[in-house]
Amino acid sequence: MAIEVDLNCDMGESFGLYKIGNDEEMMKQVTSASVACGFHAGDPHVMKRTVDLAKKYGVAVGAHPGYPDPIGFGRRRLEVTPEEAGDYILYQVGALQAFCEAAGLELQHVKPHGQLYNMAWKDEALARGILEAIRQIKPEPIFLALYNTIPYEMAQSMRIQVVGELYADLDYAPDGTTFIKKVHGEIDVEATVKKVLKMVLEQRVTASDGKEIEVKGTSICFHGDNPKGPEIVKAVRRELEKRGVKIFPLGLHSRP
Repeated sequence: MAIEVDLNCDMGESFGLYKIGNDEEMMKQVTSASVACGFHAGDPHVMKRTVDLAKKYGVAVGAHPGYPDPIGFGRRRLEVTPEEAGDYILYQVGALQAFCEAAGLELQHVKPHGQLYNMAWKDEALARGILEAIRQIKPEPIFLALYNTIPYEMAQSMRIQVVGELYADLDYAPDGTTFIKKVHGEIDVEATVKKVLKMVLEQRVTASDGKEIEVKGTSICFHGDNPKGPEIVKAVRRELEKRGVKIFPLGLHSRP
């Protein structure tokens, strides 16, 4: 069976008069969009425009809910209870779900953003609060998670449909987690393409200590606020297709 992957992008992260990312150019290449829901970035008008763009280009829509931290872009640590985290998820996903319904689209997935996501990797109570909220959403969306973390394993035990995510433009730590970048610096497109090919074809990536670690996933993440985002995703898609990798949204992937 051919390898199947989804190309997802975190986007819809502009706010009011402030523009972040090149969403339309990314939409032309990706198959899924993880849309900011107004807490760390985005606003009602940006959310609507992003959903409309996804419909125009045939891109599946998912929610990218984060901390209520627009000034820190959701990349600062905030202490919240598991119950509060669950409420944040339901509130934000519900808002995006309304825009999806208005556009005649279904919500495909949920992927927590920034530090809300990262803190849950090692906090069982926080992870459970997030997952309990996701389980209440109907129809139940796919949960995007980093392989070998608490949320990934907990989702499996809770029988929530979970898909592993691979990061094209973030560096991996030796434990398999990734480093948050407050601002994306210069990035080597050719090296990024080679990294993605290794992750998809060999399930390996070189961590920050120079050693290779195992990774698993069928959704490759790109960041809309990366200045080279469109160039990177075009190159990655071209090289994957050359190798016979099938590229389409998560909801259409074959299931075992």
